[in-house]
Amino acid sequence: MRKLVLSCFAAGLFISSGYAQTLFTFGNNPVSKEEFLRVYQKNSINKKPDYSEAALREYLDLYSLFRMKVKEAELQHLDTLSSIETELNNYRKQLARNYLTDEQLSNKLLEEAYGRMKEEVKVAHIMIMSSMTATSADTVAPYRKIDSIATAIKKGADFAQLAKQFSEDRGSRDKGGEVGYITALQTVYPFENAAYSTPVGKVSPIIRTQFGYHIVKVLDRRPALGEVKVAQILVTVSKSKGQEGLAAARKKVDSIQAELKQGVPFDQLVKKYSDDKYSINDNGVLPAFAVGKLSPEFEKAAFALKKPGDVSAPVQTDYGFHIIKLIEKRALKPLDSMRTTLKRKVDNDSRSLTAREMFFEKMKQKNGFKEYPENLDPLLKRVATIPDTGAKANVFSADEYLQMNKPLFALGGVEYKQSDLMKYAENMTRGRLMGPKSAVLKDIYGNYIKTIVTDKEEHRLVEEHTEFKNLMTEYRDGIMLFELMDRNVWGKATRDTSGLKAFYASRKDKYTWEPGFTGSVYRFKNEDALKEGKKLMADKKLKDEDILKKMNLDNNPDAVTIQRGHYEFSKFTQVPRAAIIAGKATEPKKMDDGTYQVVRVDEVFDQPTPKSLDDARGYVVAEYQDYLEKQWNDEIRKKYSVKVNEKEFQSLVK
Repeated sequence: MRKLVLSCFAAGLFISSGYAQTLFTFGNNPVSKEEFLRVYQKNSINKKPDYSEAALREYLDLYSLFRMKVKEAELQHLDTLSSIETELNNYRKQLARNYLTDEQLSNKLLEEAYGRMKEEVKVAHIMIMSSMTATSADTVAPYRKIDSIATAIKKGADFAQLAKQFSEDRGSRDKGGEVGYITALQTVYPFENAAYSTPVGKVSPIIRTQFGYHIVKVLDRRPALGEVKVAQILVTVSKSKGQEGLAAARKKVDSIQAELKQGVPFDQLVKKYSDDKYSINDNGVLPAFAVGKLSPEFEKAAFALKKPGDVSAPVQTDYGFHIIKLIEKRALKPLDSMRTTLKRKVDNDSRSLTAREMFFEKMKQKNGFKEYPENLDPLLKRVATIPDTGAKANVFSADEYLQMNKPLFALGGVEYKQSDLMKYAENMTRGRLMGPKSAVLKDIYGNYIKTIVTDKEEHRLVEEHTEFKNLMTEYRDGIMLFELMDRNVWGKATRDTSGLKAFYASRKDKYTWEPGFTGSVYRFKNEDALKEGKKLMADKKLKDEDILKKMNLDNNPDAVTIQRGHYEFSKFTQVPRAAIIAGKATEPKKMDDGTYQVVRVDEVFDQPTPKSLDDARGYVVAEYQDYLEKQWNDEIRKKYSVKVNEKEFQSLVK
């Protein structure tokens, strides 16, 4: 109940009450009727508030206590703790992502994606790998290579042959670069743009993605086929056996097809023959898929099936041979029915960077961003002199740049200097610039600008955007209150050992064992282990740990497991009560998993016996926490007297 109440209040929305009717005060702190009503309605079960006087008074009592605790946290300045500041900053950045974007452009990107999903494009490509993080010098050779290929294509060279000869995409190279049909949101955005903007039979200009440089050729276009759901029987090919393995797989799949023609149910043959461990337990059924998800050969055969229940001839792919059964076909859904799902995909797709970048540029302009590129050059030249070898290889300190105070850029009337960038760079890199120093610092400079601009906009959101401010306030109150509860209740109950012992001593008669026994429960791996264990158990001098050492050897590490403890008859039902005798072991019992259980009994207690603090620690700590919380609540309520404006309160009652 405590955690439920805490989470409910922490999720509430708090609004300024300076202008509103005060519902109650705690100490000198007013709480408005509007605030209380908003929180009450938001946290009502099933969103159906109970406006009876009893329910409202109960909630007011709990809510006033919550506000008192938040006030205490503020008085203790818990929001200045580094751990809480870090958590708040992380939450603010995460929350701000939903606000710091161009909503109009995001909607256009969503509609563009849906429009493209109505059409499927068959493409081939040639790729030359080049990392997006490579230096300018390292991108020259890959670009020259792709440029020479593009020139050859313009002069009439065969695209497929060039792909086989030069493409570095292993998945499509041997197929002449052919990828198959794709649709929106299946490839990175620049590649998708090239596919959808290039006419059939034509080749795109050179494009760059995170994987490298590409030339895209469009082979065909067609209306979207939607999604298809199928089941399959997969016969894998043993590649290590070469042609012999291929022939064996082909023979097996032909025999399966023969059984299908004889009327043997598809599901039955899946369980008997399929090598697909992921679908065999679902009768071979695969999740519904659109084009571009699976191998082109598989997709072509699946989409060619006409009616549910139709079965394909064997289809060969890189995985082996497939026999495919159609379950259903699904057309593309209307935009409104998939808008939420599509928006999430667009937001997580590389195209969302476009919206964020455009919004970032707007934020810069709005805040009067001005750059001084001439002052960056001296920094780039200086860091280029940092040695690559020796005792101080790649090492720098921001203190070495404190005298460099020319501005790099200005934002909102504030100048950010060379030395500021080097402090940021030191925090980012821990004082080590690895690789080409000037290029790395230039990237860090770009990140520094984004950080400053974004931070300014995030803080503006807190000041100007009511919903954002409310969400930040509730999160702040929640984590502060958690820290306060830990200090006064949860953590204190475990740290205060003397207080816990005194609490236990004052009510130890409450913590008792029901009638039961003490002893050890042995689990022997098999019958051989049982025989060996019984011989060792016959030696009364051997303790549990001695038996473990003798039996669990390197060649048989799990021959026996032993669990020692105090067991209550009401909960230990594997062995009849009459069989539990002090000083004796029970007869072996074979368990469902093939192991054998033997209980070695030490003492039997026919009457309830007291639990030690260690035995009852979980129960004692929980009750001690409740005790501490009640005491703390009483202290806070004495400190802050609550006065209710009865007239305003009665106006809430229905």
